[in-house]
Amino acid sequence: MMQRFPTQATVENPRYGQLIIGPPGSGKTTYCAEALKFYRELGRQVGVVNLDPANENMSYEPVLSVMELITVEDCMEHLKLGPNGALMHCCEYLAEHLEDWLLPALRKLSATHNYFLFDCPGQIELYTHHNAMARVFERLERERYSLVTVNLIDSHYCSEPAKFIATLLMALNTMLRMSLPHVNVLSKADLLKKHETKLHFNVDYYTDVLDLKYLLDKLDDDPAMRKYHKLNAAICSMVEDYALVSFQLLDVFSTDSMLRLRNHIDKANGYVYKAGEEQTVNSLLACAVGAETEAARMEHDVKPYME
Repeated sequence: MMQRFPTQATVENPRYGQLIIGPPGSGKTTYCAEALKFYRELGRQVGVVNLDPANENMSYEPVLSVMELITVEDCMEHLKLGPNGALMHCCEYLAEHLEDWLLPALRKLSATHNYFLFDCPGQIELYTHHNAMARVFERLERERYSLVTVNLIDSHYCSEPAKFIATLLMALNTMLRMSLPHVNVLSKADLLKKHETKLHFNVDYYTDVLDLKYLLDKLDDDPAMRKYHKLNAAICSMVEDYALVSFQLLDVFSTDSMLRLRNHIDKANGYVYKAGEEQTVNSLLACAVGAETEAARMEHDVKPYME
């Protein structure tokens, strides 16, 4: 007898995740703590998973922490490694124990949680040169998690052209290597007012990554950077050719700012709204690409941080 198969595949108990990455000091742990409270208020079954083996000062209560498996401090003590070497060893150790530690623990948590914030290590080379974290993310994706990488970058880098170009290169590299839906975020945007006098252009120039030729001209004003003109021009040209990098501004202590970032993240990982979280068709449409006029976007995304 011929066996009949369902014509349409369904995913039971869909699970979603944000992979919170970014350089040290960009506000990853603070974002996780505030996002945990924010998404709980929206009614999501959310929990934070700490994947940073050096994160000793968590301002949240994780549902799972890699420090139960291995810590940087222990590696430094027993293997006589430096901080960076110990962190890489920890990430490799985590990647080797996905099947017998991380995934079984997450499966147990799935009975009560379906949305996870993964607080990841801050050393950027783990995402631009090393493959341990990419292996972790790939395995989670095969476990049917709908993932989005949230790359937090301190907004003060906008005040220095050389640092901003380096930020663009780092963001592009990470996006290409991770091969996941990706949202780049300029964190601590509420502090942009302090750096406003150092900004050479309007904030939307940096968030939308507009014509980088003008930023290149500013680099040439610095005698120390002028001799690297060809290298800087090549980097800018490559970033513009890919046309992938843009940024969202974020103040984690602003509900409006968190709501707008949530819209971008929900589009990226395909989150299906729970009943009661969104009340009207219009509010659903607010998450759609192109749902706002440019004037409305500027009113909500830029002006709050510059006035």
